[in-house]
Amino acid sequence: MIRKLATVTALALLLTACGGTTKDSGAKQNGPSGSTGAANAQAELKTGLKFTYLPKAVNIPYFSVVGKGVEQAAGEVKGEYKATGPSDASAASQVTYINTAAQQRQDALLLAANDQNAVAPALKAARAQGMKVVTLDSDVAPDARDLFINQVDSTEIAVKQVELISDAIGGTGEIAILSATANATNQNAWIAIMKDELAKPKYAGLKLVDTVYGNDEDQMSFQKTQGLLQAHPGLKGIIAPTTVGLAAAARYLSSSEYKGKVALTGLGTPNQLREYVNDGTVKALALWEPAKLGYLATIAAASLISGRITGAEGEKFTAGSLGEYTIGKKAEVILGPPTVFTKDNIGQYNF
Repeated sequence: MIRKLATVTALALLLTACGGTTKDSGAKQNGPSGSTGAANAQAELKTGLKFTYLPKAVNIPYFSVVGKGVEQAAGEVKGEYKATGPSDASAASQVTYINTAAQQRQDALLLAANDQNAVAPALKAARAQGMKVVTLDSDVAPDARDLFINQVDSTEIAVKQVELISDAIGGTGEIAILSATANATNQNAWIAIMKDELAKPKYAGLKLVDTVYGNDEDQMSFQKTQGLLQAHPGLKGIIAPTTVGLAAAARYLSSSEYKGKVALTGLGTPNQLREYVNDGTVKALALWEPAKLGYLATIAAASLISGRITGAEGEKFTAGSLGEYTIGKKAEVILGPPTVFTKDNIGQYNF
């Protein structure tokens, strides 16, 4: 009887350990993809999925446009869409929203990270509960997410900004960089590439004299622009690889004595910068189409959840109206090349 009782007890424990295969027990952590199964490109795309979109900060026009793409894609796959986030672009603020999304049993988190590593522990915990994590715009540590949707090849966008500022000031003079937050992954990657590009012989006439951070806040970016011009009387150009920073710098320059004397370029949306391009404050700027970034990230997340992809290098998937994409190294997918906006074409775009 004792032997039989022990057997029954062991069986009960085994069933308890194996039972309840929910989001908590079904996820496997195995590198960036977080999946140990094989992809089935023909798998049916699941419906009714819950997507949470977490930008660097709410009320930034660029991220609002990205959110429209997320919402569109969520609607196409008959899913639920929720946008949430902090008012300040800090990693600590994002952690709370990551935890909440996991507690609310969201199927996927679409995140533009403020810090590569600070949010990683929260993301790993969320993935352990079964939530897929797809980063966009700004990445995190690869083992803390399933996919990274990069808006553009980092080298391409960084090189383009150096090229634009060089053209704007005639290839000679002091330049500065007005960035977002000091820990923003994408900003730091671009700045590092810019410095390498500036070290090349063809840019020997350009001298990078300062890099400042406006924390993706309009007023701080405005003040940092003013500070740059006061600290460097010989400054000829500013690169602002952030939509908030570029718009704030343009606003300052357009009504100052430096208009026409200090060139400005960077990354911005046509609707924010159209006025300053048309009045000559900004000769040219670059960007991708933000709504497409959000759309691609959402379809990629749905494909992950449905088993169409696992995040392995070389896998292909179709992202609705955007067509086919291939997953690269470290589970990265690139949206496409940037668009350069000038007075000649900026009127053709509305975002």
